[in-house]
Parts: sequence; C-alpha cells; structure tokens
Amino acid sequence: MEDRRPVGARQARDLVRVAFGPSVVALGVIAAVTLLQLVIANSDMTGTLGAIASMWLAVHQVPISIAGHQLAVLPLLPVLLMVWGTARTTARATSPQASWFVARWIVASALGGPMLFAAIALAVIHDASSVITELQTPSALRAFSGVLAVHGIGALIGVGSQLGWRALTALRLPLWLGDTVRAARAGVLALLGLSGAATAVSLVVHWGTMHELYTVTDSLFGQLSLTLLSALYVPNVIVGASAIAVGSSAHIGFATFSSFTVFGGDIPAVPILAAVPTPPLGPVWVALLIVGAAAGVAVGQQCARRPLPWPEALGKLAVASLLAAVAMVVLGYAGGGQLGNFGDVGVDQSTFGPAVFFWFFVIGAVTVVMTGGVRRRPRRVRPPESVTPVASDEDVEELDDDPPTTPITDVADEPEPESVPDPVEPPTPVAPAPDLEDVEDLMVVDDDIETMPPGR
Repeated sequence: MEDRRPVGARQARDLVRVAFGPSVVALGVIAAVTLLQLVIANSDMTGTLGAIASMWLAVHQVPISIAGHQLAVLPLLPVLLMVWGTARTTARATSPQASWFVARWIVASALGGPMLFAAIALAVIHDASSVITELQTPSALRAFSGVLAVHGIGALIGVGSQLGWRALTALRLPLWLGDTVRAARAGVLALLGLSGAATAVSLVVHWGTMHELYTVTDSLFGQLSLTLLSALYVPNVIVGASAIAVGSSAHIGFATFSSFTVFGGDIPAVPILAAVPTPPLGPVWVALLIVGAAAGVAVGQQCARRPLPWPEALGKLAVASLLAAVAMVVLGYAGGGQLGNFGDVGVDQSTFGPAVFFWFFVIGAVTVVMTGGVRRRPRRVRPPESVTPVASDEDVEELDDDPPTTPITDVADEPEPESVPDPVEPPTPVAPAPDLEDVEDLMVVDDDIETMPPGR
C-alpha cells in the first residue's frame, strides 16, 4: 500500500524508528528474560530495574561489577544482533538518492537515541545500587563510549550500504575500493564459518567433557540456563578458534591454546568451552591452519571478479585484507576481558591481526593470479608521424630567383566565359523533285485506259 503521507512526516517516522527502534526491542527482550528468571527462581522483584539496565549496558560491552568482581567477558551474540538491527534500520531509512544532509540526520538519530537510553540506564543503576549494595554503577565514560561504538558501527554499515558508491565518487576515490568491502566480508565470514564448523567437530569429539560440565547443576532450570549461556558465548569461542586457525593463540587465564602448543589450566564451567583442545596436542589441530588458507582463497576470489592491472589488483587485495584484519581484531577485543578470578580471557592481539592479514594477502594474491584477476595494461598506440620534407636554404633561394611562369591573375579580373549557343536541330531531308520526262511517263491518257485489261 502506497504511503500518501507528506515527505516530512515519513522522514520524521523513520528518524524516530532509527533512534529508538533497536534499543526498545533489546530492552523488551532483556526485560522478558530477566523477569522470567526471577519468577522461576522465586526471587522478589527488588532491584529488577537495575538488573535490566545493567544487562542493557552489557549488550553494548559495558562491564558489569557485582560484589567487587568485574564481568568484562560479555557474550558477542547480543552485540552482533544490536549492530545488525541498527544497520538494518538505518539502511531502510536511507534512500540511495538521499542528500548528505538527510544522511547526517539519520546517523545523528542512530546515535542520539541510544545515548539517551544509556543516560537513563546509568541513572537507574545508580538508584538501584543504593538498595542492592552488591551492584555497582559502571563508569559513565565507558558506558557512553561502548554505546557510541556499537551504534556507530551499525549506522556506518547501514548508511554506507546505500551511499557508499556516491561517497567514493564525491571524494574522487577509485571505484574498486567498493569491491574491497565485499572481499573483506567474504573473508571474515569464511574464516568464522569454517572455524565454527571446526568448533562443532571439536564439541563432538569432547562430548564427554561437555556432559561433565552439565553435571554442575541438577535442576532443569540450571541446565537450561547453561545452554542459553553457551549459546550466547558461541561467537566468542568461534573468534578464539579463528585465532588458532591463523596461527595466533587464545587464552583463558593461564590456559593457552594454539595450533602448535597447549598449556592447561582452569576454565569456567560453561559447556561450550568443552571445544578447547586438551594436552597433549595431536597433529589434527595443525590441520586447522587449512581454515585460514581457505578464507584467504575466498578473499582472492572476490578480488579477482573484476580484473585490474597488477598495481591496482594488489592494492585492492591489500585494502581488503586490512579491512578483514581490523574487523577480526575488533571482534577479538570485544570478545575478551577480565573474568573474575580466572583472569584475562581473549586472543593474543599482538599476533592476531597480523596473522589474519598475512593469510588473506599471501593466499589471496596467489588466488588472484591463478584465477585471472590481473590483466595487462592496454598499450598506448602512438599515431604515425607524417614526414614532411624540409627545403634547404639553397632550394629556397632558387625558388625566389626563378620568376613564376604562369601569371597570377585575380579572380575578379578573369574574363567571363562566353555563352554557348543552343544546339540547332538538323534540317529534315527533302526528297528531290522528279524530272519532267519522268512526269510524262506517269501521266495516263484516255487511250491507255481503254486498252487496259480488265481488273486493273
């Protein structure tokens, strides 16, 4: 059905949806889950608003502090859903023909609404901390920066998907930069997807360990909570597997895991962590490096879709590899942090980004060359130069000395051409007159008529 409302009313509705839509949806889901847990646990509703506000900030990677223990390793799944929701709403509100003024208002709305929610959440937590002493108010700077980062990334993705080519044209940048985003996305998705498949295989192999982790609780509600917690932390584990796949390492406190060595240690009782390798390390984990190589092939295939001369082709591949490495570093940073008594959890940031760039660029370069992504520059054909003989000084002197043989007359002085008479038709020939003697022979007299035989 066609919307017949004025343009201003439609734009105002879109801006309100961009500003408050994702945050309201997230707040509703968090409130439903929190109230369900409190009801199942037969707990009173004291501090419910503070818990809901804390969980809403946790969705934006704001650490939660309870009784002096900081929980900074927050699940990545809610964060990714929030980024996706912001990107989707901003993309729907942005028209490919929208002006830059409208685009700025859309980005401002995508950031302003969540910032208002963050301020309200901080006020609610501060009020609830006076009742629940174990709950501590997070840092305002950390809260606002986390909310700004999550929704800023989503708004950039959403608006960029609609106005990216126009921005490249306006800034006079090469158009192949738009292809680097697609190639980087393909590489990141391939790396995460193959790492997820390796994680699933590892869970099947360590099925006994996962069953033991479920035995920490006997209640059905506790097992459901562990399952939900494991599902929320699946992206964190996949990012750690990606670090192992490219030759870097992941760690949970003192426990360190890589494709070459494993150092054991205490790990939290979360069933999804049963996928981590256990010492002694077998040679099968070295085969996980194939995942990094396969992701590099995906990047190279995307870069080779539009062949370019070798400087531009290598530049496209380098930019795509850099974007993918930055994206993986951001995911690694968001998926790590302090986890109470276990210590620091995450990936080795000093080697993770360079390792991703190395695999994507080197394997991608081989793929680009093998799949025809490099073409030669067209040769510049020079126009043939016409050879004009140059007269010498002696020839010029001779030409000056010889007078012109043909007098040069002006066009106006030339006599007019004589008029040509019209052609005369030749006279018609006249038969000659017969002689008198012949005339007499032709004459017929009466005597001749009488003597003529009948019938003549």
